[in-house]
Amino acid sequence: MKNNPARTAVATMVGTAIEYFDNYIYAMAAVLVFNLQFFNSSDPLANDLYALSTLALTFFARPVGAILFGHFGDKIGRKKTLVASLLLMGISTIAIGLLPTYSDIGIWATLFLCLCRVGQGIGLGGEWAGAALVAVENSPKEKRAWYGIFPQLGAPIGLLLANGAFFLVGAIWGQKALVEWAWRIPFLSSVVLVIIGLYLRAKLNESQVFQQAEKQGKTVAVPFKKIFTHHLKPFTVGMLIAASGYVLFYILVAFAQLYAKNAPTISEAGHALGLGIPASTFTRLLLITSVIFAIAIALSGIYAHKIGRRNLLLWSTIAMAIFGLCLPFFLENGTATSLFWFLTIGFIIQGLTFGPMAILLPELFPTEVRYSGAALSYTVAGIVGGSVFTVFSVKINANFGLIGIGIYLAAISVISCLALWRLQETKQLELAEI
Repeated sequence: MKNNPARTAVATMVGTAIEYFDNYIYAMAAVLVFNLQFFNSSDPLANDLYALSTLALTFFARPVGAILFGHFGDKIGRKKTLVASLLLMGISTIAIGLLPTYSDIGIWATLFLCLCRVGQGIGLGGEWAGAALVAVENSPKEKRAWYGIFPQLGAPIGLLLANGAFFLVGAIWGQKALVEWAWRIPFLSSVVLVIIGLYLRAKLNESQVFQQAEKQGKTVAVPFKKIFTHHLKPFTVGMLIAASGYVLFYILVAFAQLYAKNAPTISEAGHALGLGIPASTFTRLLLITSVIFAIAIALSGIYAHKIGRRNLLLWSTIAMAIFGLCLPFFLENGTATSLFWFLTIGFIIQGLTFGPMAILLPELFPTEVRYSGAALSYTVAGIVGGSVFTVFSVKINANFGLIGIGIYLAAISVISCLALWRLQETKQLELAEI
């Protein structure tokens, strides 16, 4: 039975929104709570670094999910793997909400937290590519760019829900209760969202593109292996293109939040370590700019069709490099207004680069390895662009200041631009013929 493209796109959006909600509540808890509840160093900067390191764990777990779910997604279909990835992510998230803290069981709490984070990473590693494939493989070529951005809209929706959850918990019970126990509520509430997501995904049918490839005997025994023996170039190009978006995103939602809430102290190298802005202020700003992020993604679908995926990504990545060099201008000011404009401009650029990614990466690979190829490109980009930055961002700022953060983003953006420069436009391709 053929899927309705619009209904399928909405189902993928809901599923990715749930997965990103689970991911973002962890990111918020890492910088607001986990540095206090799951680590025991006498140095607050060290606790921040440890908490961010657990956030980075997911980047190394995602490729495992990409290989695992990509293998089955390319062999038995996209639908079953999407259900499994959502279930794993949901179980891991709910488990975090039930964990005892360091004061209860010591280092075991930290280890269990890391284990749950790995589970989240494996689930998310299989989720993104599967949702993107279901959306684009069920769309006509002339509307592929539009339907392809729906899974990407799950990111700002998940971010909006995550920030809304923490904002409401803080507003109802106060920041002290949020840090002590109420942080568990957003994690436990995920059970409701997961049930909704599983119901919607159970209603989906397998994509006709995959069914056609299966009937023609085009499925391969080990898709992961074929990526590196026959499709290494598109994998490398896709990974380099996606890397810069990871850096920008974690500057916006993790580093900037930590920098904003930290006390305005000075590092040994003479650089500011924070602004001393209340966490609730930054949360409100993220709530507003999450909507701007969603609008930018929607616009990217329109322009990715009109001017092409390559051109849109090239110009928006150039803007990302310029934005990186301007980063100190926004954050050194130390006001809520400057933070608002920092997040607004950053999320516009992020939306214009993030939106087309779900369209471009699947268009780089043939059907029999498309799930594995798109998933691996995107998740390995997370290691290159996201994990290294997330772990070392605090140290980079302490030693080199905000300009060090900005130069890091600009340098990765230039690498992405070079990869895009060598890429052929893909919007005219038929997925079944790649």
